[in-house]
Amino acid sequence: MNYSFKTLWNAMFVFVGPLWFALVWMIWDSGQLRTPHDQTLYFALVIPGFILIYLSGFLIQKRHSGKMQNMQS
Repeated sequence: MNYSFKTLWNAMFVFVGPLWFALVWMIWDSGQLRTPHDQTLYFALVIPGFILIYLSGFLIQKRHSGKMQNMQS
């Protein structure tokens, strides 16, 4: 592997982020979120979900690195 996990993970999110945004916008613009409560709930799940997925990659990488170090020692 020529790049670090962090570099690859961030590059992946640079490409996936706009696609995620397009999907979020299509759902928002579809008219299915009729009430302000629906809209608030939608954003309360979508934005933290995106951040959680992003941060979980670093947690997975940290656990994997720990396992690899344990195997080498």
